[in-house]
Formats: sequence, structure tokens, C-alpha cells
Amino acid sequence: MRFAVDTGGTFTDLLVEDDEGGLHMFKAPTTPSDPIAGVLESLTLAAADFGTDRSDLLARGRMFIHGTTHAINAVITGSVARTALLATEGHGDMLVFREGGRIEPFNFTVPFPDPYVPRSLTFEVPGRLLADGSELEALDRGAVERIADRLAEAGVEAVAVCLLWSIINPAHEIAVGEILADRLPGIPVTLSHALNPSIREYRRASSAVIDASLKPKMEAYMGSLTSRLREAGYTGGVLIVTSQGGVINAEDAARAPIHLINSGPSMAPIAGRYFAERDAGMDTAIVADTGGTTYDVSLIRQGRIPWSRETWIGQPYRGYMTGFPSVDVKSVGAGGGSIAWVDAGGMLHVGPQSAGADPGPVCYGRGGTKPTVTDASLVLGYLDPDYFLGGAMRLDAAAARRAVEEQVARPLGLGVEAAADAILAVATESMVQAIMDITVNQGIDPATALLIGGGGAAGLNSVGIARRLGCRAVTFPEVGAGLSAAGALMSDLSQTYSTTWYATSAAFDREAANQVLAQLEAQAKDFLAGPGQGALDHRIDLWVEARYPHQVWEIEVPLPVRRFASPGDVEALVAAFHQAHDSLFAIADRESAIEVVSWHARVNCRLRESGWPRLPEEAGSAERGERAAFFGDHGWQDARTLRLSALADGETVAGPALIESPFTTVVVPPGVSASRAATGSLVLAV
Repeated sequence: MRFAVDTGGTFTDLLVEDDEGGLHMFKAPTTPSDPIAGVLESLTLAAADFGTDRSDLLARGRMFIHGTTHAINAVITGSVARTALLATEGHGDMLVFREGGRIEPFNFTVPFPDPYVPRSLTFEVPGRLLADGSELEALDRGAVERIADRLAEAGVEAVAVCLLWSIINPAHEIAVGEILADRLPGIPVTLSHALNPSIREYRRASSAVIDASLKPKMEAYMGSLTSRLREAGYTGGVLIVTSQGGVINAEDAARAPIHLINSGPSMAPIAGRYFAERDAGMDTAIVADTGGTTYDVSLIRQGRIPWSRETWIGQPYRGYMTGFPSVDVKSVGAGGGSIAWVDAGGMLHVGPQSAGADPGPVCYGRGGTKPTVTDASLVLGYLDPDYFLGGAMRLDAAAARRAVEEQVARPLGLGVEAAADAILAVATESMVQAIMDITVNQGIDPATALLIGGGGAAGLNSVGIARRLGCRAVTFPEVGAGLSAAGALMSDLSQTYSTTWYATSAAFDREAANQVLAQLEAQAKDFLAGPGQGALDHRIDLWVEARYPHQVWEIEVPLPVRRFASPGDVEALVAAFHQAHDSLFAIADRESAIEVVSWHARVNCRLRESGWPRLPEEAGSAERGERAAFFGDHGWQDARTLRLSALADGETVAGPALIESPFTTVVVPPGVSASRAATGSLVLAV
């Protein structure tokens, strides 16, 4: 039995794959003050469904996969450890100077962002290495010891070390780490060369300080998660979802928590790619995950998971760079819990503020007073107040209506239904713009893509989004309400290893390059013998980051060979670079030499058999009667209500209709038809 849990800002999603290959889905409210409590509550719900207690259910489990926003939330809210940075003498301003760049080049009204670690907690270490790894000036160990004493006096809780050219010769960084471990026992330390062997100092320093600042909180979180699962009866492995779209052991995640920055959202594109291929045979898809707090969108292009080589926390150039690539997901503050409000000028806004899980929308009856997208949907008749979360939570329709009327309808001079409809229209437009940013800006016509609706609130307005974009179809996977958790079950156990070694094709040292590759593959094989032991299958991918001479930035190029046995193998790498450069920039200088800056190996271990199970089918008729619902220009209509789990494969439903599951409602407006696919997905032709 395997468990996959995704903790969102409003709900915690759980998918259970039982020993017979069946799939089961559950949702529990997230507990913001204690996210693990929401995890355990979802497991309690699952145990009740299986007719057993939680300890017995957990005792049957062999794998627990967890996606969490705990790390990113800590950085955004500033609730990270008090962190210091140790840098080479004369280079203490790396985090201040950054790499330059502006979103708006001529807008000088926006202040330059503060460094992640204040200058007052940045200390310069005497000692200097050169670019070839030789020592120009010996490390001053006494100075490092005095700095360590000052760190203790300053109450520092974590330390990052980033010294020049440690990626070529890490001796100074290692020595500093040893001194800090001796003088500051119990204080976590991140050494930049071990975490991120990047040639660029700012990126290496930024990743080191972010990682160090997260270590105390994430070590405590991972330790608490593991221990509380053990106390509850679980004895299997605990894996954590990474920003790179894979999973790693909880112990490894605690040692390098920067890899968890985009932990939850990175999984939705993996599940989205699967359903795009199975349901529509398409390799281009817009994956939209509508949660309670955010709307996360990503673009599957030619069947590839989208990657971003520059991952920022916050806006580019105005936020903080992680220094690592990640699955490329764009998030906007528009979800089921997004708050609708009217400004002093009479303009309606939706979000980015969210009611979250506590107190939640007004209709939850938990003290929320501000109307949300969920409240508006209840006013419009889209949600059944007696069937929310399968009846586990009853919604207060009267309270939702009062909130919409008092805070939106009256200020705008509209009727309550028109105001609620306007709330959904504004939220829809925010979502459309987010999708336009990742499609049109990358030369993709969204009308040629399949829209995949994930998240519990996706069914409320995805048809409106598809119509605005010109998409011909929308797919709602039957596990769409837990799309990220589904992606976690589909994902591989993975780890990436990197090293910096400069090479030029004009004078290529094949023997030295082969030694670098052998070292990377040895690290990957050690991983296979350790965490990857017992995997059904594995793959080791090798690639380099290379550039033309005098270029500033590199591009990724998969290695066409495992080792360089002849000059022809080097020529194959050069040809692969030219092809990759031409594909990205529509130009290639095929007479030019190339420079390789860094080398990488990624090991992937397959944890499950191919294919995807179905949720249990419901016996009997799907028909559940009719309910009045408001459809914009069509006004109030009697809409058929049906249970998704009882729809037969291939069965078609014409709108207006409301197709419900315990976790979501799909609104089928007049003029739209919906049919059940063989995968269990609901496909709407718009």
C-alpha cells in the first residue's frame, strides 16, 4: 500500500494505492499551525473508509510520499532561521550586488531588494584561491574561529559558507565547515560547493543562504513528520517531493531543504502529461491546478515537463534566486478561497488575499466574514451545500449570500446573482492572464492545447477559461481534485549530481572528461545501491551546460555518448550543442568551437508499474435530480445533477448540468457536452 499526500493552503489531499492496485482519494482541511495534523486527519478518514483504524492502515503501507509548501511559506513569511553568510575577504557584497537585471529597465521607483542575509550578518574570511584551484593566500583559521565566536554572540541559528572558487578546490570551505562544527555545535552549516557547484558566485551564495536558513525548520518538520507517522503505526519509507519533479528520502530533504521550495506544485505537470496523452493523444497541454489559495499553471510542450533554469522566490530580480532549476509553474492568487472585495473607486477585485483553511470562506461557518469564490459559487447554485466533501462539511448558503450581497452586490449596485457571477468572471480573467503568460509569451497558441483542470475548484470556471483561450476541450481527471498527489504517486525517486570542470572542444581532454563522468556515474550508482535499492527500474542521464566562446550564459545539452572514446565522440557533442542552440534561438554557429562549463548526472528510479488505476465506481444511476443554477446570460436554469463515479465510460451529458464528486463539482453550461473517458476523466467539448 502506498500513500501520497499534498498539503495545500486550504486542503490536504491524500491518495491511497491499495495492495490490489485500487485507488482511493480523500481530503481533509489543512491545519495552518500544524500541517502534519492535517496529514494525520486525512489518514484517519482513509482508515474509516477502509473499515479499520489508522494504525492498522498505516502498518500496511510501504511508501509514504509527501508534497509540502512548508519551505516556500517559511521564506515568503520570513519565518526562517537567523542566518549568517561567510564569504571570501573583499567579496562580502555578493548578495547585495546580485547579478543585476530589472523587470522594468527604466522604472527606478522600485527599490533594489534587500539581501537575503543582512550585511550585518555577512562576515569576510581571509584566504584566497585562484580559478585554477591554487592557493594565493592561506586560510586564516584564527580569523574563522573569531568569526565563529561573533556568530554565537549574535544568536545565529544557521550559517552558509560561499568562498571564491570552492567549486574547483573546496579545501578552504571544508576547513571553515570543520571549524564551525567545532565552535558552534548544533548549528547547521551549508557549504556552497557541496550544495550547488555553480560557477556563478551570487547563485551559489543565494542557494547556500536559503538552504541554511531553512535547515532548522525543515529538519524539525521532517523529524516530526517521520516520528509522528512512526508513532501512528507506519513503518515504511518516507519520501518528499522536490522542486525538480521527483522524490527523495526525508533525511536527504532535511539536509538540503532548498530542493523543497516548489515541492507541491511540481507534481501537477507530471500527472497532467499522463492524462493529456491518455485522454486526448496530445503532447501540448495547459495544466491548471486550482486550489483554495492559488492557481498554479504549467505548459506541457511536445510531451516534456516544463523546466525553468532560473527559479525565483517572488518576482524575477525583485525576489531571491534559488540557484537551481525546477519544474516551471506559475502561480497567481486566485483560488476557491480567494477573497472578493470592492476598492474605494468601485472596482471589483478577487484575491490575492485568501481565506485559507482558517477561517475559510464564509459558507464554512468557521468565522470567515469576507466573500470568496467558493461563496459566489454557492450563491450561483453550483455547489450542493449538503454534499461538500461528500457531505462531511455542510455549507451555509444563507451566510454566503449575505456576504456577497453586503460586500459586493450593494457597493456595485448589482443583484446578488450578477455580483456572484462577476466574482467568478474576475477570477477567470486572472487565471486566463496567467495562462497567456506561459503560452503566448513562449510562442504557443493556447487554442492548440488541451486544458487540464486540476484542483478542487477547477470545475467551477474552467469552461469559461477554455472559451477565453479558444481551447476546444477541457479534461478533468477523476483524481484532478488531488492532481499534485497523483503526480507524486507517478513520480520517480531521483537525485542529481553536478560538478564544474571547464573544457573547450578546440583542445578537448578526453581522459579528464571521462574521469569527471566516471565520478558522476559513481555517485549515481551509490544512490542506486542506497536509497534506490529495490527500484523496479532505473536510468542515469548525463548532460552538460555549454556555450559558444564569449557567451555569458550556457544551455543544457544531453550527452550523446557515455564516454569520449574518440574525436568523433567530441564532434557528436559539438553537433548536439549546435542543434540545441538552433532549437532555442533559431541560430547556430556551426564553425565555432564550444565551451563546456559544468557536468551533470541525474539518476531516476522507477517505483511503480506503468499504467494508472481507477477510483472505485459507484453502483446505480448517475442521475441525482435537478438543481437551479445561474449561467450568466442564460440566467437561472434547471441543471441535471449527476455523480461522476456512476457515469459509464463513453456516456455523454449535455449541459446545463452539474457533475459532482465528493471533492469537486464540474459545471457544464448550456451548449457544452461532457463525456467520460476510459481513464475515468471527464472530457468537456467547449
